[in-house]
Amino acid sequence: MAMTIHVDVVSAEEEIFSGLVEFAVFPGEAGELGIMPRHTPLLTRIKPGTVRLKVPHEDRFELVYVSGGMLEVQPQLITVLADTAIRAADLDEAKALEAKRRAEEALAQRNSNMDLASAEAELVQAVAQLQAINKLKH
Repeated sequence: MAMTIHVDVVSAEEEIFSGLVEFAVFPGEAGELGIMPRHTPLLTRIKPGTVRLKVPHEDRFELVYVSGGMLEVQPQLITVLADTAIRAADLDEAKALEAKRRAEEALAQRNSNMDLASAEAELVQAVAQLQAINKLKH
């Protein structure tokens, strides 16, 4: 029997995932963080991207898009507190493409209605959502 660790992924609105996994991969600010059971305690920020959770007895990963947030790792528990968290299967590709287009347009035009930092943040989140959708498709 494989060793497991409990993972909770929650957003401001709801709990997205709660259960046992064999290992998990998170979008850390300096690169991906792979976490296995009995990992050393850790507290760090995560960036927009895809959380990959290897659920026992399943061949595929459970994928969750997070817009960034905090990751806390304890030897038997991982907690992700995200501003926004959405199961990859629930992401809307058309909306993500539209958000990406709007952000790129705002950056190109330096539109006064949207400041540069907001446009960059929107672009990063849209690209991360599209990457999560692509991972789900493959």
